[in-house]
Amino acid sequence: MKSIREIYRIGTGPSSSHTMGPRRAAEIFLKRCPDASSFEVTLYGSLAATGKGHMTDLAILDVLEKVAPVEIIWQPQIFLPFHPNGMKFIAFDSDKKVIDEWMIYSVGGGALAEEGKEVEGSEVYEMNSMSQILYWCEHTGRSYWEYVEQCEDPGIWEYLAEVWETMKEAIERGLDKEGVLPGPLNLRRKASTYFIKAKGYKDNLRSRGLVFSYALAVSEENASGGKIVTAPTCGSCGVVPAVLFHLQKSREFSDTRILRALATAGLVGNIVKQNASISGADVGCQGEVGVACAMASAAASQLFGGSPAQIEYAAEMGLEHHLGMTCDPVCGLVQIPCIERNAYAAARALDANIYSAFTDGTHRVSFDKVVEVMKQTGHDLPSLYKETSEGGLAKDYKQME
Repeated sequence: MKSIREIYRIGTGPSSSHTMGPRRAAEIFLKRCPDASSFEVTLYGSLAATGKGHMTDLAILDVLEKVAPVEIIWQPQIFLPFHPNGMKFIAFDSDKKVIDEWMIYSVGGGALAEEGKEVEGSEVYEMNSMSQILYWCEHTGRSYWEYVEQCEDPGIWEYLAEVWETMKEAIERGLDKEGVLPGPLNLRRKASTYFIKAKGYKDNLRSRGLVFSYALAVSEENASGGKIVTAPTCGSCGVVPAVLFHLQKSREFSDTRILRALATAGLVGNIVKQNASISGADVGCQGEVGVACAMASAAASQLFGGSPAQIEYAAEMGLEHHLGMTCDPVCGLVQIPCIERNAYAAARALDANIYSAFTDGTHRVSFDKVVEVMKQTGHDLPSLYKETSEGGLAKDYKQME
């Protein structure tokens, strides 16, 4: 597995696979062809189907148009076998002769891959499954975050500190903002209202309302193109920050312990990325919000003193109970149902921690098995339920219009 830096990418929304990935691809291609006279970019499958709502074209144009004219070609009906998020970049000279051609895929969380290999990053983890790492923890007396520390370079804690600061800033900005999110849905921001209303309730409802408000704050910042952290994607970026921010505020956990929880959460996301997918276009929203819930569940369990087995169980429940979740964004925007899903998943993560804490960590279905099932389930889903806005809620909304 690669570094958990690949799970936590600091950038701007609204989509890691449809905005951040294409932007990075354009930057790489521009370095290859700095003297091109014109460019042609073809977007395939999910990238073409929901690219306008995700501002895919604007992300690419923002990079390439600084040098030369760009033609964007949309091919929403062509799904390439390697991954639904395919892009073909072509550079031309002044005589319209091809200088360079590059086929690249945005595979989730802002990561890029050529067919058969990722473009950037090197392998830093020797063990790639939860069962292996759990065995290591139980036989060394160490925890998951210590395995992260052992495998990553010394700068990982400084990077996670930057991740945590960015997450907190996104919550604080989101709680302070009001008004309508960009796009044709005219969707009003809700985080500030939830935050204020939650203050008026007694402990239990206040706690849940605050968690909702934190998740909404980050997700709304993402939807408006604000600065956020993928965890593991832009579309699911509100879950982990909401849970950790709430626990630090309510339980006074130190920053050091929060960073260790982030390390464990990143490891959980990394395992799914390695063995299945975190791309909504590939496996549906179970790979985004479902994985985010598993990450937050594991982080919460660790903070409350869960054993390695209980942490694994919490992560397993976080993902298992999102199996089959489709990705059907209305108008191709990361708003409906994405924003509310972040709030619900944050609450579910806290429940998964409580549930696992009542057990000794023993259970029948392992986290690795759920990851395997999620991958198969995602590939069994028809493409119209995987970030194309052609089915589910997106289709019903169009019919109502």
